[in-house]
Amino acid sequence: MTGPMTPDALEAALRRIGAERYHNLHPFHRRLHDGLCGIDEVRAWALNRYYYQSMIPIKDATVLSRMEDPAMRREWRERILDHDGREAGDGGIARWLKLTASLGFADEDVASTRGILPATRFAVEAYVNFCAKRPLLEAIASSLTELFSPQIIGERVSGMLAHYPFVSRDTLSYFTARPVQAKRDSDFALDHVRRHALTRPEQDAVLAALRFKCDVLWVQLDALWGAYVEGAVPPGAWRPGEAIAREEAA
Repeated sequence: MTGPMTPDALEAALRRIGAERYHNLHPFHRRLHDGLCGIDEVRAWALNRYYYQSMIPIKDATVLSRMEDPAMRREWRERILDHDGREAGDGGIARWLKLTASLGFADEDVASTRGILPATRFAVEAYVNFCAKRPLLEAIASSLTELFSPQIIGERVSGMLAHYPFVSRDTLSYFTARPVQAKRDSDFALDHVRRHALTRPEQDAVLAALRFKCDVLWVQLDALWGAYVEGAVPPGAWRPGEAIAREEAA
């Protein structure tokens, strides 16, 4: 085993992971950005992505509960407020529901998550479980995909506004605040990792955590591609032209 990396070398290795594995490289993202998705593919993306967005504050709450330092908790809880809002109708989740509503979905149906793909559910829940069970340093490191999110958000918003008449700046308002929030959050997480991942095993673990998170994001797009580009929609998932199935009364 080689010796530990310097903090700068560790940061460079983390950024290489993003350059090689972040989901802005996925064919579905390129298709979405370039205006090649039909409206049902956009609807499927927004419906499934809601589950990821809705579970982020739950993931962050599990991380928060493991922090003994009040200063760290004060910093981390901003992530929860970003998504949940400070009052009803505020925050990232509410803004995502504005997008799905503009695409024809009822809030109740989206929030039920009944129409999402099995792979979406498995990937998101694996991420929440990872952050609950793995060492705190690794849980924090897994959030470092936020280092790369401003680029993908810029591509997504500009591409969707240019190519899809059924979206607007208002319906894409979730993304307005995210670059600033992601910069704040990634600055904190990167500083923590640089200061606390000091041994080579710790450094290898944080690199693996970031690779895992990239995989979580990538596999969700794999599932969308298979279901809605290639047409292999699994049982129980939303199908274009159909309403999201409601639960039958007992």
